[in-house]
Amino acid sequence: MSSGVNSSTQERDLRIRQARAEEVEALTRVINAAFVVERPFIEGDRIDDCGTREFMEKGIFLIAEDSAGTAGCVYCELRGERGYLGLLAVYPQRQGRGLGRELMRAAEEYFLGAGCRAIDLRIVSARSGLPEFYGKCGYEETGTTESLAQVPAKIPFHFINLTKTLG
Repeated sequence: MSSGVNSSTQERDLRIRQARAEEVEALTRVINAAFVVERPFIEGDRIDDCGTREFMEKGIFLIAEDSAGTAGCVYCELRGERGYLGLLAVYPQRQGRGLGRELMRAAEEYFLGAGCRAIDLRIVSARSGLPEFYGKCGYEETGTTESLAQVPAKIPFHFINLTKTLG
């Protein structure tokens, strides 16, 4: 999958494509770098190489890259007529340039091409800026889910479930 990027990203040679199995370490690095903002309420790294491989067994990662290397990624999993999107990650020094929106657009194209009618995702309630970002991308809140017992939380939080109808 390749992407021509709009001028808001100012990244003329940005490409978005499906990540390959040998890119597990690069994916893990960008995810952990982007999710460092969760350290005040979740202990440790967001994911390790083993976890990234497990995600790749269930779905795919789209990876954004340019002449400087990996810029970001997003996880996409097909679940019947619905897609699940997660782990949207852009290196902190590359944020604010539209790369996250480009990855979201590419994920939506992937799900549409696979025949999905909607996309679901969930966000951590303590991440105050995320509802606005995903709202601007057309996602609506559909409820909440309790945090997982295996997530080493420093403060109480829950997940906010969001969905977007495609078509």
